[in-house]
Amino acid sequence: MVVDPGDAQPVLQALQREGVQLQGILVTHHHTDHTGGVDVLRETTGASVYGPAREPMPEPLRRLTGGETARLLDLDFQVLEVPGHTAGHIAYFCKINGEAPLLFCGDTLFSGGCGRLFEGTPAQMLASLRLLAALPDATRVCCAHEYTLSNLKFALEVEPDNPQLVAYEARCQTLRKHSQPTLPSTMETERQINPFLRSDQPTIIASAQRFDAHSVEQNGTFATLRQWKNQYR
Repeated sequence: MVVDPGDAQPVLQALQREGVQLQGILVTHHHTDHTGGVDVLRETTGASVYGPAREPMPEPLRRLTGGETARLLDLDFQVLEVPGHTAGHIAYFCKINGEAPLLFCGDTLFSGGCGRLFEGTPAQMLASLRLLAALPDATRVCCAHEYTLSNLKFALEVEPDNPQLVAYEARCQTLRKHSQPTLPSTMETERQINPFLRSDQPTIIASAQRFDAHSVEQNGTFATLRQWKNQYR
């Protein structure tokens, strides 16, 4: 199976290299960098496609809403509705016997960050992140983009004295220097280091107030953090 194939060619090359047949395609939201390879992969392999119920998708596919299950490779993927980045964004959560659970969260949750709000509201994104943060500690967080180092730069601006964050950033720097991915993260790690999962913490609130106290008063800490991140360089 493959998740959010923005480009068919790397997937086709991997299938050939590994000598395996593609059985299914899971899609989290409608953006082209997540759907661009779907048509070619479906036509080439005959794989079944699953995606969100309320977004424009490459047809045909099985459309899913929160609470439903997609079964692939003898695994049950629970569908979670996580609007914010887009209006109908979904995520897939899977418990696996003898292994840590898997979460495919698209562009809702990144390691150290969260997606931009293109279609949803701050309140929707905050609720979506809280839903994901309630998953088990060991859950492997499989984000759709390797944005970790840039996210951690911002996170350290917000919470520079967080020891878990400082240690995690150093570990991720080492991984990237050796051309290794920082992903997947774990939900336990994200709850410790991700400012967007920690917007109720006094240290985060104080930083957001220093950035824009009026915004915090009017819009809340989470919305202010997202505004800050949007303009952060």
